[in-house]
Amino acid sequence: MLHALLNSSRGLAYVWKNEAAFRQELMLFVFLTPFAFLISERASDVVLLLLSLWLVLIVEVINTSIEVVVNRIGFEPHELSGVAKDVGSAAVMLSLLVAFLVWSVFVFAYLQQLFAW
Repeated sequence: MLHALLNSSRGLAYVWKNEAAFRQELMLFVFLTPFAFLISERASDVVLLLLSLWLVLIVEVINTSIEVVVNRIGFEPHELSGVAKDVGSAAVMLSLLVAFLVWSVFVFAYLQQLFAW
């Protein structure tokens, strides 16, 4: 268990140091977390909002691992290397879309209730 924790810590340290997108997404998570509590009526709503943001971070870490492996194999252009990186990037984009949609629903409902539309 300790060995797995150390491996995970090294992985997180790597993405923090080397991936600007991860740092940006983590800052977004930190910034939006208080708003999850503000716009939610139930604990399950808070969990859903925060999980949508955690999903983005998780997918970004997986995308980084794909990029690292592709780069390990070689830097020369290869169609499949490009495909692997593009698919990883698409996964991040889809997770961001999920987070955006989840947050949009809750923000709209909160504003609707706040202004009694």
